[in-house]
Amino acid sequence: MIIVPDPKLLKSLLMLAAVVEARDPFTGGHLWRMSCFAGLLGEKIGLAEDELIQLKLGSFVHDIGKIGVPESILGKTDHLNEAEYAAVKTHALFGSQLINDHPLADLFRTIIRHHHERQDGQGYPDGLADDAIPLHCRIIAIVDAFDAMTSTRPYRRNMPVGQALYRLKQQRDRQFDGALIEHFLELGEAGELEPIVRHSSAGIPMVNCDHCGPVVAASGAVKDGDFIYCKVCGGEFRLHHNSGSFVAEPTGGHGAARQLQPEVDEAPIDELVKQASRALVIAPPLTGY
Repeated sequence: MIIVPDPKLLKSLLMLAAVVEARDPFTGGHLWRMSCFAGLLGEKIGLAEDELIQLKLGSFVHDIGKIGVPESILGKTDHLNEAEYAAVKTHALFGSQLINDHPLADLFRTIIRHHHERQDGQGYPDGLADDAIPLHCRIIAIVDAFDAMTSTRPYRRNMPVGQALYRLKQQRDRQFDGALIEHFLELGEAGELEPIVRHSSAGIPMVNCDHCGPVVAASGAVKDGDFIYCKVCGGEFRLHHNSGSFVAEPTGGHGAARQLQPEVDEAPIDELVKQASRALVIAPPLTGY
């Protein structure tokens, strides 16, 4: 049984994770996609409902330790050098320490700390191997790598889904759990990953900036005629609804400081909290004696 002291505490932690993500404009929608991919894989292997929601929530907060990584490194437009990569690697341990005294720490501490471990023991921070790596962490390692490969980064454009799946297959029983990889490949072959890839929320694909690529994350509340801004270059776009998606028309304008501030889409967070309230035991907040 998993007990959550208060849904407001859960939402506040998810909001913090989303704010951390918003620091890096190239990772828009990453946490929503992570939660969806992990949920699909968890369902496929038959996780119980409470384990499944813990996995989806953990996928959303797994990178919370990146709050300690300098923005100059997160947004670097070239490959990281050894020292910079070492700084990025601190996020797993730092994140687990960051939430150590949080009331929900027991739900997420392990996921945050071990989502970069590898089957061959060459991961971090503890060099765990094989089944010593918790199941949720083995799942998150796969979907994290897949989303990174299929998303645009400052130093490269996104790769096709088929190519990303092939690279995952090459790392069976080396970087990733081989049995879980087989299940994930089956999801890919069935087309179940496509509605999530390069989307920022359900039915809302990432908006393409002519300069920066598909890096503009639109919320689920966008509508025809809305203006949206690339948080990388500042370019302004007007959205036009087209065949169930949106086409972004450059206006030639540039966003003001307020329009270029990091934004958090609360809709997927509220949905996760709602799912948690059905799957977990929500204890009422303490009101005194």
